[in-house]
Amino acid sequence: MIRIATAGFQHESNTFSTIPATLAKFELSGILEGDAIRCEYASSQSTLAGFLALADEDPQVQVVPLVFSRLTPMGAITAEAIEHLMQRITTAIRDQGPWDGILLPQHGAAVSVPWLDPDGELLRRVRALVGPDVPIGMALDMHANVSPAMVGPADIVTVYQTNPHIDAREQALLCGRLLLRTIRGEIKPRRALATPPLLVNILNQGTSDRPMSDLLATAQAQRQRPGVLSVSVVEGYPYADVPEMGMSFIAITDNDQALADDVARHLARAAWDLRQALNQGGTAITLALEQARDAVQGPVVLFDVGDNVGGGSPGDSTHILHAARAMGITGLLQALCDPDVVQKCLQAGVGGRISESVGGKSDHLHGAPLPITATVTAHSDGRYEETGPTHGGFRFFDDGPSCALRTDDGFTLLLTSRPAGSASLQQFRSLGIEPLEMKIIVAKGVHSPRPAMEPIARQMIWVASPGVTTADLSTFTYQHRRRPLYPLEPQAQWP
Repeated sequence: MIRIATAGFQHESNTFSTIPATLAKFELSGILEGDAIRCEYASSQSTLAGFLALADEDPQVQVVPLVFSRLTPMGAITAEAIEHLMQRITTAIRDQGPWDGILLPQHGAAVSVPWLDPDGELLRRVRALVGPDVPIGMALDMHANVSPAMVGPADIVTVYQTNPHIDAREQALLCGRLLLRTIRGEIKPRRALATPPLLVNILNQGTSDRPMSDLLATAQAQRQRPGVLSVSVVEGYPYADVPEMGMSFIAITDNDQALADDVARHLARAAWDLRQALNQGGTAITLALEQARDAVQGPVVLFDVGDNVGGGSPGDSTHILHAARAMGITGLLQALCDPDVVQKCLQAGVGGRISESVGGKSDHLHGAPLPITATVTAHSDGRYEETGPTHGGFRFFDDGPSCALRTDDGFTLLLTSRPAGSASLQQFRSLGIEPLEMKIIVAKGVHSPRPAMEPIARQMIWVASPGVTTADLSTFTYQHRRRPLYPLEPQAQWP
């Protein structure tokens, strides 16, 4: 029997967020062990589902889930939290071994105190623990900021190749299959990493849209070359201020380093040639609302780029709501994180009336609280299930205690106790809100809501709203990123 351990953590750390990723937050989200991991993820389309499925394909393989935790994006991980997670993971690997292989379900854009690259630090520790001869595979999010420390010690690294991320299970299963072939001596992986000095704006990261779709087509052509095992286009995450911030490209071949180097360089050059097209802007708030108001049919989906919960925003931005009120717009649906008002709604009960100020309480970047008078129409524990496609392949969601409100001036608001994106229509339907009946839906995200929203949207508009995930990267002060980096330094040259 071939025994493979899987353990890790996932966090996308927005270093411009003032909300730290504490141990208490990880514990509230869940630090799962053993069968609890299998129960939560095996039936999903997530990374862990792909790793676990490896055992279903081969009766000679046992995949053992050890420790796993994931947390909604926010600020950097605290020293206490990251050390706790790493100790839990490495202790489990040590105590429950020996192992024939290790699978790490990481994200790749984590930042912590004191490590700017905790994903790489975890890989270093695991490699030191198991020695040089135990193959290690790692599956990453497409928004990873990939470092040499992630690629060097690993034998196999695969990355989601869709945004929204609907192929997490597929890429993880590929990682597991290649790891298994490595264990059996069928292949000898050779890896190459190319990191041109290039950012891609979050607005241009949808893989079904040009120019990103053109770059993915180039990658697919490279996969057809004899000896190539895996090719990954990595978009990067521009809200993590680290030296590795930016696009990267990973190629894995069977014992052919020159081929791996050539494939990675080829893709990097293709991306560099598209650098201008990869950095276009969005639509101003007022213009977006005018277009939505004037649309013949709805729903018109407005993606609130500056309050992208999946990128580390707090989920309580009111910029669009204030503008909509000033314009006299009605028929608008939006989720907001406001745990204090949720509690007041629960006290009022269904049918109760409240007069409160909602949202805009996390910091100074996401608008002022919005005064409302409203009727409570529903409440729930905030848990719902989505069996259709979701960003990241997740199935079970927990927004914390939640309530639905109908304001006197024509807004429908869903208030949550935790920052919540709009990755599933069940978020609304679980509280009796039918999104199809709305003229305008404000979605907290950029690409993550697309699997939910595209099937119902008559029109989709990406709004250049302010916030900690704004598309205007010139508003951030970076301390650690490499320089020059296009487009922040428009005159950057490469190679």
